[in-house]
Amino acid sequence: MSNETIFFGSFLLFIILMLSIDLGVFNKTDKKVGMKEAAVMSFIWVTFAIGFYFILLSEGEVLHDINNYPQLQEVTKKHLHNITLIPGNYAESLAHYKQNLALEFLTGYVIEYALSVDNIFVMVLIFSAFKVNEKYYHRVLFWGIIGAVIMRFLFIFVGSTLINEFGWILYVFGAFLIYTGIMMFINRSEEETIDTENHKVVRFASRYFSVHPEYVGNRFFVKIDGKKMITPLFIVLLIVEFTDLIFAVDSIPAIFAVTKDPYIVFFSNIFAILGLRSMFFLLVNVIHKFHYLKTGLSFLLVFIGVKMLGHHWLSEWGFKTSHSLFIILFILTASIVASLAFPKKKER
Repeated sequence: MSNETIFFGSFLLFIILMLSIDLGVFNKTDKKVGMKEAAVMSFIWVTFAIGFYFILLSEGEVLHDINNYPQLQEVTKKHLHNITLIPGNYAESLAHYKQNLALEFLTGYVIEYALSVDNIFVMVLIFSAFKVNEKYYHRVLFWGIIGAVIMRFLFIFVGSTLINEFGWILYVFGAFLIYTGIMMFINRSEEETIDTENHKVVRFASRYFSVHPEYVGNRFFVKIDGKKMITPLFIVLLIVEFTDLIFAVDSIPAIFAVTKDPYIVFFSNIFAILGLRSMFFLLVNVIHKFHYLKTGLSFLLVFIGVKMLGHHWLSEWGFKTSHSLFIILFILTASIVASLAFPKKKER
């Protein structure tokens, strides 16, 4: 068994372990998650992500089982890492590779975490529209995130295969992100609504499943007169999964603008997704205060799209992963500061 397989397998086992502890230890009973608990869990997940950054910085060569200069050269070329190797100096070249690899992970993590905030806006809307009891939020988000992890795994590795086979698809991703960013900016002030009767997922579920008309505690399924039925809570879960599918179409190509290494895209994506639940409970009551965040995210998507379209020229000009990280942090910080400095006026 190669070191690459062991590294990736260990990561998956770590995720399974953490999710099992979360469900079996910290959330045995349904309850409303408070701000303090959400802050602690957010801190823990961010700490894990930073710890993983240092693991890549220290042991990044294990990810692709690199043992010599030719292997390093091959991996760098395959995944289009934006670094300059030093011929004949394996140690220094490897140090540059690991530093860039860790930075790619951190940048991808920040992008995915930022875009997840927009996802929180929609989740709040979903729970409110379907009148879900707050003590069941965690249960829906927990199973929703398990589904999201599986979908992201498939999306990322299929996307990586397509990029390796058809390099031009990067330009399609770039153009799509620019279009998405422009449309987000144009529609930034529109109030989003959810039609609980005519939503696509509701119509799909009503057509193909027997639906119980009322919530039954925290249950997704019930058996009435020997007939198995889905509950409205399961429909909410399906809508959360469907929403994440839509967001993945934006966020995954965005991280491919930073790195073409599918492992790094997956790691950064999953750490951000796993931290999404705690961030949801942390921001659910104050998310409305960050009214300029959509504007910031629209600029972020346009920047990433432009970077993806012009990655060859930017590399020739000396544009590094660190430059992307600084620009992304600047855009996000500016939108948050602007939201707090210029609060939205209350409608009369």
